[in-house]
Amino acid sequence: MTATMTITAPKPANGSPQSSAQALRQNLARSLKKLLRNPLSVAGLLVILGLLLVAAFAPWVATHNPLAQDLANTLKAPSAEHWFGTDEYGRDIFSRLVYGSRVTLYIISLVTVIVGPVGLAVGVVSGYFGGWIDTVFMRITDIFVSFPGLVLALAFVAALGPGLDHAVIAIALTSWPPIARLARAETLSLRRADYIVAVQLQGASSLRILLRHVTPMCLSSVVVRLTMNMAGIILTAAGLGFLGLGAQPPVPEWGAMISAGRRYMLECWWLVAMPGMAIMMVSLAFNLFGDGMRDVLDPRSE
Repeated sequence: MTATMTITAPKPANGSPQSSAQALRQNLARSLKKLLRNPLSVAGLLVILGLLLVAAFAPWVATHNPLAQDLANTLKAPSAEHWFGTDEYGRDIFSRLVYGSRVTLYIISLVTVIVGPVGLAVGVVSGYFGGWIDTVFMRITDIFVSFPGLVLALAFVAALGPGLDHAVIAIALTSWPPIARLARAETLSLRRADYIVAVQLQGASSLRILLRHVTPMCLSSVVVRLTMNMAGIILTAAGLGFLGLGAQPPVPEWGAMISAGRRYMLECWWLVAMPGMAIMMVSLAFNLFGDGMRDVLDPRSE
């Protein structure tokens, strides 16, 4: 009499890497479907992707050298040779817009990299600890919020001096308070949650709780707010460039292009209309995409 033994392969546990990866793929697919159901958000995403491609392949997209002057072709109307016309120095407007997209993305990227961590850190620390820490941080935040963003940015640039990098610093200094307030509000609703109390009873340090449990729960709201803030960053940067406090000539920055063309705008409308349209389209695209991201990342939305 012989005994037969059957060997079966063990099933992966619920917490295995395979199940975690599968759950992540399912969440990403669900979020993508939810985003694609909003045509306006898709349109904004396509414009943003187009901006990224144009900036990445600017030498191949531009039809002329954006800095080359051609005084024989000044203030030419849009044509087959110059799609968006030329400016007062004969420079191709289309090529300058293409290279100006790099300046816009440079400002957006640096400001977001600075504002996101700073605002998140201030809001999370203020909301979690409360007391005098919350009072000090929020009063500093109130000081920045009490002034209009563009006016405060003008003050910082006037103190630092005109220039692209100084404009980035000025915009960043005026953009972090809304992020801090949002992170603080999220943290106030989380710090008394049952799982936070359980982790505290297990002896976890405040730093570990903030980094491992509180901050990840605030990230989705902060990402949405940063996406929607990008439109305001573009407008503020264009305003500083228009006033001559941002990127300096001959850098092709959209706001500076409008400032230079305003003297000829009645006769040569394309000098102002083309960069203005670029600012409007990109700002609107970030707003529409931010609305879609809010619907996707909001856990209360169906």
